[in-house]
Amino acid sequence: MSLSADEITAAGLHFDVSDAVATVTLSRPEVRNAQTPAMWAALAAIGEQLPATTRVVVVRGAGQSFSAGLDRAMLDPAGGDVARLLQLDDAEASAAIEGYQRGFTWLRDPRFVSIAAVQGHAIGAGFQLALSCDLRVVADDAQFSMKEPALGLVPDLTGTKPLVEAVGYQRALEICATTRVVAADEAVSIGLALTAVPVDRLDPTVADLAQALTAHVAGAVVETKALLQSAAEQDLETQRRLEREAQVRRFRELAALMQSQSQE
Repeated sequence: MSLSADEITAAGLHFDVSDAVATVTLSRPEVRNAQTPAMWAALAAIGEQLPATTRVVVVRGAGQSFSAGLDRAMLDPAGGDVARLLQLDDAEASAAIEGYQRGFTWLRDPRFVSIAAVQGHAIGAGFQLALSCDLRVVADDAQFSMKEPALGLVPDLTGTKPLVEAVGYQRALEICATTRVVAADEAVSIGLALTAVPVDRLDPTVADLAQALTAHVAGAVVETKALLQSAAEQDLETQRRLEREAQVRRFRELAALMQSQSQE
């Protein structure tokens, strides 16, 4: 699905591409960037129409918060999205949620590295959007919380797997089941965030990281990300094979590049 810039804006997002860096901004600061199904559809569309030259995707929130989670209008029993889901059978409701999830899963694509630039609140769906990114750089006022259990719900926007991968099962269960707030300094100490910086240093820090991530040959970064993504699930022999196969592809590409340069 392809969306125009006006349609993306209408969904509450801003999308900008500068050289190899794409920036997605949640742009509903008046409601702390609360998320809606329209926003998730627009996120998925951005993932589908991302330029092939993109090497880094930055996800950020306008204003003082990353995202305060679900727009509460979704929970309106008189006509919110949850009420409409309840009118579907189980298979149809599951399919609808799967469509929502597509707004999050594309951020894990090995073709690029995704960075969540988090300041202020990252609650529920906001927490899960940050977790969908490869790296999380946070301002020192960042507050993460998985609020879904407090609403009688579960995290269903693909956040459970990366949370366990980041902090381990025990800590992930405690964070989700208690719905407590994880502040910036703790987020760094438990591996949830890469680094925490003063609010006025968040954008420059993310820009420096994006520059460092694009400094090396694109194919090497892509292949390395794919290897690291598979490492935890593979046995050593399988991972060794994947490394060998990736390295052969790198040798072939570099040799072709050198040959092309020598002919110019």
